Amino acid sequence: MADNAALVQEAYDGFAKGDVGPLVAILDDDVGWNESEHSIHWPGGPFRGTQAVLEGVIGPLARDFDGFQIDVGRILPAGDTVFVEARYRATAKATGKALDALAAHVWDFRDGKVVRFQQYTDTWQWTHVTGIEPTQ
Repeated sequence: MADNAALVQEAYDGFAKGDVGPLVAILDDDVGWNESEHSIHWPGGPFRGTQAVLEGVIGPLARDFDGFQIDVGRILPAGDTVFVEARYRATAKATGKALDALAAHVWDFRDGKVVRFQQYTDTWQWTHVTGIEPTQ
């Protein structure tokens, strides 16, 4: 079995290069992907499945931001769970304001695949810089 922390690092490295392939490769077909509650892209519950993550998370980031990046501070493995401390940095397309928000990610693995993801971030800052009100 591959090292879960290494798989997560590869997903972030790929994302930084504009390649979501390494992320898609580790997602379970029925992954439950949870954005922070009341964030601008939160649908009121988890995104279910890889396609939903691509359309509901990755797509809107490209649509709403220029230069979106995730600066990983550290990755902490804990058995089948990987914790990540990071910062989101980008420029909101609609307002030109800079996003510089602290984030934490929790990746839960089973048999080498991510079955659950949870994001925590400063939702106020996302709303403030984009001008997008949460829908939920």
